[in-house]
Amino acid sequence: MSPSMSQNGNINPTNNAISLKQLATLVAAELAELGDNTDPVARKKVLQAISQHVSTACLDDGFVARHLSARAEGQSVREVLHEDSELGFCICGHVYADAAHGNAHDHGPSWAIYGQAEGETVMSDWKVENTKTDNGQSVKLVKKVDTYKMMRGDVHVYDIGDIHSPSRDLPVKLIRVEGENLDHIERSKIKQIDD
Repeated sequence: MSPSMSQNGNINPTNNAISLKQLATLVAAELAELGDNTDPVARKKVLQAISQHVSTACLDDGFVARHLSARAEGQSVREVLHEDSELGFCICGHVYADAAHGNAHDHGPSWAIYGQAEGETVMSDWKVENTKTDNGQSVKLVKKVDTYKMMRGDVHVYDIGDIHSPSRDLPVKLIRVEGENLDHIERSKIKQIDD
């Protein structure tokens, strides 16, 4: 079976079914190989390998149906599907029934991999132009540097310190793998500045 390329150039294996347990095992194996190596190049290589597994899950109709079902009214759009007690990573399902437009943000001391399972997300990347202090806290002043669409099967790696913002006008389902549970981390203070 030959892989297909997503719109953003990521390899998407086609016609592969994957379970949540298999995805978690594959992610754990990739991260275990990285171990305590803090080299950004080595981390990026491992995260790219994980992104291929996430893409497989995004393209698996069964996986999407089982883990990204519609949310009840008032239920969080984010659900932690798996949290690894040893390595700390999480696999999350996000289901947006309505439009959602996020501000520029990072993931604090962690990384995240976003995989588009249904719908379309317009993602923007941001660059730190300057920093300032506001009420004793450091604030990153950021300027937009790129905008791109994520369609089904597209996956993007946001490494430690990467800043981005999502925009969704229609219902969207996505899979996000986080280096650690982002519910428990403090993100950087960020302010978008005009061009």
